[in-house]
Amino acid sequence: MTRIPFSELQALLATVFERHGTSLAVARTLALNCATAQRDGALSHGVFRVPGYLSTLKSGWVNGQAVPVVEDVAPGFVSADAGNGFAQPALAAAHELLVDKARNNGIAMLAIRNSHHFAALWPDVEPFAREGLVALAFVNSMACVVPFGGNKPLFGTNPISFAAPRTGPDPLVFDLATSAMAHGDVQIAARQGETLPEGCGVDAEGNPTCDPAEILNGGALLPFGGHKGSALSMMVELLAAALTGGNFSFEFDWAAYPGAKTPWTGELVIVIDPSKGAGSNFAKRAETLVQEMEWVGQTRQPGDRRYQQRAEAMELGVAIGEDELAHLRELARER
Repeated sequence: MTRIPFSELQALLATVFERHGTSLAVARTLALNCATAQRDGALSHGVFRVPGYLSTLKSGWVNGQAVPVVEDVAPGFVSADAGNGFAQPALAAAHELLVDKARNNGIAMLAIRNSHHFAALWPDVEPFAREGLVALAFVNSMACVVPFGGNKPLFGTNPISFAAPRTGPDPLVFDLATSAMAHGDVQIAARQGETLPEGCGVDAEGNPTCDPAEILNGGALLPFGGHKGSALSMMVELLAAALTGGNFSFEFDWAAYPGAKTPWTGELVIVIDPSKGAGSNFAKRAETLVQEMEWVGQTRQPGDRRYQQRAEAMELGVAIGEDELAHLRELARER
């Protein structure tokens, strides 16, 4: 394991993405997202994801040159067509308009369609909280989760992310899959030869398994919390796909694009201006809740571990495997 300055890692990743088919603007956006995840210890969504991005770009499944089209469709509604590109550039293009609408109306939403999301979701909402806003994001993915009572995959891992300002420098932020485990974590467990906790998934015959390879090779994940997680996953499908105009997790077929890894679905982002409700008291009220949570024994709050790892990485450099770093540098030299 070695360490590299965050800015250097970000620049290296941008070069890799641009050399392998994206525009400079898309490369910079993807690089920031990927480097941020690596910096903050979300390894299943950091450098680990680069091969999937590159194989997808090579396959022609995603348009790395896409320029998103943002539409102002209603006082509290922004729509963005990602042009079969990645969701993050569409979010970046719509950010200013979305924030303006939220501040003017108290609440606004962004519906992104025709998009691919292959990254951690919390980086999509944390910036809004740092602007004093409350934000939620919903993304559906490829069908790899069996709904409660079902017998084959239908839903994606379908994460939900939430961010809220609090007194102090860092907001409350969480990002959770509605599946029992994130798909990337299953891939890492399989690569490292680890077993999973019970209740995470089933094999190709529908039998419970703790073997990540069996889940990945014809099996499927299960929702967390049985019917409760399944209901939340259904909600994400409706918000991120039906409402935005994106694909449901089961609707796209990438069989004709060997190497494709990125789900072609949709994303919904909701932004709320808390000053319209609690005035200037929201952050203080959030802090009151945090203090009570700490008083009853919850010493680590949502986002704390990421912030600790972020601070360490910014001081010492981002941790990355030596082989991984060498491979990135090799990829950056390719044309």
